[in-house]
Amino acid sequence: MDRQFWINRWEENRLGWHQEDAHPLLIKFIADHPLPSGARVFVPLCGKTRDIGWLLSRGYQVVAAELSEIAIRQLFDEQGIIPTIRELNSLKHFIAPGLDIYVGDVFDLTREHVGLVDLIHDRAAMVALPDDMRARYVSHLAEITDSARQFVISFDYDQNLIAGPPFSVPQSQIKALYGPSYTTTLLFQRDIPGGLKGIAPTTEQGWLMEKQ
Repeated sequence: MDRQFWINRWEENRLGWHQEDAHPLLIKFIADHPLPSGARVFVPLCGKTRDIGWLLSRGYQVVAAELSEIAIRQLFDEQGIIPTIRELNSLKHFIAPGLDIYVGDVFDLTREHVGLVDLIHDRAAMVALPDDMRARYVSHLAEITDSARQFVISFDYDQNLIAGPPFSVPQSQIKALYGPSYTTTLLFQRDIPGGLKGIAPTTEQGWLMEKQ
């Protein structure tokens, strides 16, 4: 799976993963683990998620990354926000009050781009990456955020029944990927009604990762 796969999905408007409301597990997580006013939340591989608008409405600052410029222009249009746009070598920086979004490869982001982060909200990034990219992704996010606390949403299902994305990232893999650097706590677990894409019985999980 390469960059063009996701670019094509946005160009063709094939957005089966997109939700029209903020993710209920994010809402529950913030209710149970409130952040201080003005806290900065990093949302990797954000698409045009409504989670960003929800976080902004609660007074948080958001920094995000997304490969598709189409997704980010739609996000700003739907929020009714006109951004300032800057070219930054391989990245394009969309700027608005309380909001910084970088369009490009998430692996091109640095500490300087992201700045101080209080929480990483990974709602659809880990599960979008094939197995051979996940360890690099986890390491990269830890490096550019100084191992900031993370709320990670994952899926657990029989990958033989249906091909991802979203991919199955079972508990054993979560522990293997994050365990060496983070304390991993399973906060939420729920079965998806009808299973993933109506085919594979699927459990959705919400994890808290805290620097050891």
